[in-house]
Amino acid sequence: MTRLHTDPVEVLRSGGDPARFLWHDRLYVVREVLGHWVETGEWWQHARSRTAVVTTGEREVWRVEAGAGRSAPLGVYDLSLDAGAGTWTLARTAD
Repeated sequence: MTRLHTDPVEVLRSGGDPARFLWHDRLYVVREVLGHWVETGEWWQHARSRTAVVTTGEREVWRVEAGAGRSAPLGVYDLSLDAGAGTWTLARTAD
């Protein structure tokens, strides 16, 4: 099941990629980076309204496989870095 989020997260990087992230006071360890891309124009904030908006916002997204412990099941998470603000958000989860 896929869920959309807008939760702030703290991310620790290794070699430029996310290595761990803290979400709801729980530490997740990244097992694998599944994808990495850049989104521009803040389309993600206006997609539902279907209005044409021209902005200069940009975010980098990493799709990672991670777990909250050795025995915890792995899930897929989209971690988003707002390039302008330098803040991280958990954008999507899939389990």
